[in-house]
Amino acid sequence: MRRWKRLAMALMMWASFVLLPGQPTPKLDAAPAPLSGAGVGVTAAPPLYLPLIFKSDQYAPTRRVNAPYLNVADVVATNMPDMAIFWFGKVNQTENYADVRVGYNNTTLYIYVAAFDRRLWYDTPPSTGDLTAWDSATVYVNKTGNSGSAPGANAYRFDAALSWFESRAGYQAAYQGNGSGWTSTAVSFTTAAGYRGDYNNNVDDKGSALTFKIPFNSLGLSGPPTQGTVWGLSVLIHDRDSSSGSPAIADKTWPEANADVLRPATWGQLAFGLPTYSPPGYSSSQTVMIRDGQNGAIVPDAGVGGSTGPLCGGGLDYWTQWGDTNYGLDEDFAVQNQSDVADFPCFAKYYVTFPLTAIPSGKVIITATLTLHQTGGSGPASNGDPPADALIQVMTVAEDWDETTITWNNAPLAYENESGRTWVASVVGCGSTIAWPCVPRTWDVSRAVARAYAAGQPLRLVLYSSDSAYSTGKYFTSSETPASWNAAGRPQLDVRWGNP
Repeated sequence: MRRWKRLAMALMMWASFVLLPGQPTPKLDAAPAPLSGAGVGVTAAPPLYLPLIFKSDQYAPTRRVNAPYLNVADVVATNMPDMAIFWFGKVNQTENYADVRVGYNNTTLYIYVAAFDRRLWYDTPPSTGDLTAWDSATVYVNKTGNSGSAPGANAYRFDAALSWFESRAGYQAAYQGNGSGWTSTAVSFTTAAGYRGDYNNNVDDKGSALTFKIPFNSLGLSGPPTQGTVWGLSVLIHDRDSSSGSPAIADKTWPEANADVLRPATWGQLAFGLPTYSPPGYSSSQTVMIRDGQNGAIVPDAGVGGSTGPLCGGGLDYWTQWGDTNYGLDEDFAVQNQSDVADFPCFAKYYVTFPLTAIPSGKVIITATLTLHQTGGSGPASNGDPPADALIQVMTVAEDWDETTITWNNAPLAYENESGRTWVASVVGCGSTIAWPCVPRTWDVSRAVARAYAAGQPLRLVLYSSDSAYSTGKYFTSSETPASWNAAGRPQLDVRWGNP
């Protein structure tokens, strides 16, 4: 039966396919500190946060990350779960994958790059001119947006290489655009490195983390950009797997399509502030519920990464199997992340696609809510800490995917993060003290639905978290949970639409 449902869904997506162009207030959380590195204290009073209303329902021209403003002294150290997250790369024996977290406060842009890497190599002593020839990351920003055929004076490049215990001074470098390339500059910024593997350059490591703290005054600004300002952004991870550097390993880039570090027009977008949605005027309204098996709806979904079976990739080789394993027919899934990259086999994302054909044409999207039913989560951490709450974020996806083949390594990247984000606590007793379908958790996806509906597309979403604490995994039922006894536990989209 599921095979025919997949075929019908594929035909429906094909029929409605439209080519897309390339395109809560912070919670002070006592999260554990990141892997390593001292932070720069920020004591200046931040501005009043007023969310910007993005009035357009059109897709941005490329992948975008909407960075939240956070009224804290050090975003990475205290509010990592609130940071926006995106990712790129692959997990295997020779390629690297990276989670990138982004946020800002009144003085500083924070970017945290956590790379999954089987072999960590760094230079001793370092040479500023070849930092990117070792395990390292580069952040490119352009204050005039993702535009231009060459880096001008508003474009900056920040290199940070991996290190162990050494001073960071020799492991970072800044450059400014000169109209054709990059010129070394004394622009002030701070980096910190985290190392999860054997000391002294070795194999069988797990990964690393690099924190970039870029003061706005170093970029010629007196404070943060106005909410809604869009900069150009590109992030690269550089990989080295031997002391000789042979064979050379290609960089991984975001955005992944034709990103050229000398052409800002090929970069992605960094928007300051989370977007909000305000519907156009309407006269009357109705609500439609979309759920797999309800009125013929087909809602494919799949967890990727750690999933729930096997939990944390148990029994799989992390470098040859974990990233390429499919869980599309599982009855449940997990969402999990944390700052300690050594536990990456437990990290998990969730993909789901809802058809919007039940909404008549020519209507106004007023509100839309995603509901998932939570059945459990991670137990206590190995250090004895109780399970932590997770701030699960929702992002849109621009590409189609197949639930029978999707994996961590081939899943579409996030297109753009939405403002929908929900704190999810632990659940114990599902099916015993808590009746099925257990505990509903909801996300506001009004803007995402409005944009997909306007484009004639299904709603494609991915859920992930930017959490810091250990033991943040949360488990939910999927569209595969049996309709005979748990249809109400399947992922559900409720859309309220009106007449214009």
